[in-house]
Amino acid sequence: MPDTPESLTDAAIAAGEASLPCVMVFNANDPSGAGGLSADLTAMSSASAHVMPVVTGTYVRDTSEIHDHIAFDEEAVTEQARCALEDMPALAFKVGFVGSPENLSAIAAITTDYAEVPVITYMPDLSWWDDMAIDTYLDACAELLLPQTTVLVGNHSTLCRWLLPEWEGDRAPNAREVARAAAVHGVPYTLVTGFNAADQYLESHLASPETVLATARYERFEATFSGAGDTLSAALCALIAGGSDLQSACAEALTYLDQCLDAGFQPGMGHAVPDRLFWAHDDDGEEEAGSADTSSDNTLDANDFPLDTTRH
Repeated sequence: MPDTPESLTDAAIAAGEASLPCVMVFNANDPSGAGGLSADLTAMSSASAHVMPVVTGTYVRDTSEIHDHIAFDEEAVTEQARCALEDMPALAFKVGFVGSPENLSAIAAITTDYAEVPVITYMPDLSWWDDMAIDTYLDACAELLLPQTTVLVGNHSTLCRWLLPEWEGDRAPNAREVARAAAVHGVPYTLVTGFNAADQYLESHLASPETVLATARYERFEATFSGAGDTLSAALCALIAGGSDLQSACAEALTYLDQCLDAGFQPGMGHAVPDRLFWAHDDDGEEEAGSADTSSDNTLDANDFPLDTTRH
């Protein structure tokens, strides 16, 4: 586990290890409940983690679209995080959309102080935002946060537009090529979702610059969801904090996302939302089956992929 600042005593570390693993997440509030901190809290709690949520701002949105975002200033973000970290030992960090280069800089400074704690960075689609704001934010993320990132998570098209903007090949970049582009900025692992495959399938690939470590394949889901990426990255982060190795955590997080989407619902007039608490209202038989599946997932390794029984 990571080197810990002197302000945390050995007793505090022992207490943290004896209870649920603590995970700190930096993300925006989402009043629609589709993504952002709403997704992080429910997904991480489902994976048996204690969540330390740092609010970096808020979306102005509904289930159809994002209308605006209001960022907190970096002092507010820093004070929230530092106060909690002086009391509880975070075993992993997740960084979602934090609204400004200044907040990225503040978060990078914090993760640098906890250099051996894994950082899961999720990059959502920012096409709703102003083009200049997007470019400034992505440049800051590449310069400041990616060098601290353990696993970068994002949709294939989003990561390609960001990391390989001058790609001129006849085909789209594959997972290793995306991972190599991320590795230029210091990222050792990349989880790339949303690859188009044959026969109406989608694939997700966990890759390093040298190899594809695992592949999950699933049927394309007809509904359009908001919050899937936050859900996946939050579950992955919590499972890593709980002690799962990267490939097992990736497999279980993808299986969890599939179940969330399969149980998804449409709370408003816009997109569907993952049901991240599907397990809480299953009947007894389904709960027992779910328990068995989770136990099996904990032992997954690269040979257990692809997970080709899902439907989204």
